[in-house]
Amino acid sequence: MSTAVGPLRNRVDPFGDIAAHPARGLLMGNRGGRIHDPGTRTLTGRAWVSRQWICCALTFRDRRRAVMGEGYTELFFLDEVVAFAAGHRPCFQCRRVAADAFSAAWAKGEGRLPPGAGEMDRRLHAERLDGTRRRKHPRRLGDLPDGAVFAGEDGPVAVKDGRLLRFSFAGWAPFHGGPGLDATVPTLTPPSVLTALAAGYQPLWHPTAQHRP
Repeated sequence: MSTAVGPLRNRVDPFGDIAAHPARGLLMGNRGGRIHDPGTRTLTGRAWVSRQWICCALTFRDRRRAVMGEGYTELFFLDEVVAFAAGHRPCFQCRRVAADAFSAAWAKGEGRLPPGAGEMDRRLHAERLDGTRRRKHPRRLGDLPDGAVFAGEDGPVAVKDGRLLRFSFAGWAPFHGGPGLDATVPTLTPPSVLTALAAGYQPLWHPTAQHRP
């Protein structure tokens, strides 16, 4: 019998940390297997099972799952921008169109043939982690493409249409008074994802990102 009370701890923020929050978001995903105890539906000390960190559709072919049951650990993201920042990529099964577009943009940015899932997983795993710690990538703010996320002084901040947006599990909000375009910021989005974004990949944004002040 589950001993969990309230929201399950399965919401992922742009740092890749997992918290409990009632809002589910637009996408589901996993980190290659089960990182929870199915009896208590609580996380274990394991952060991931394999390099296959993916972000998935919430529904696919009428399949039904018991969240945090006997199978893999279902994780939830506000949107694809958050999933990318946390180090996940589109799933080639339930999000095939997005995965193919992402691979094509990655290839376009590097001037090469599209990489397969295994190659992307190896690259992203090296880019998102430094041992067991989260890797950050110094980048000039003015060079970041739409969909990039960096670690601001008070939390994650995304770039969209020349604006800065502050992250919360409930959605994106306008952020004012951030660093200048020439500032170097600790970027959470992995470099390979930045390449794909700069080459034209259009990530799925939560509707709150469209709101202008």
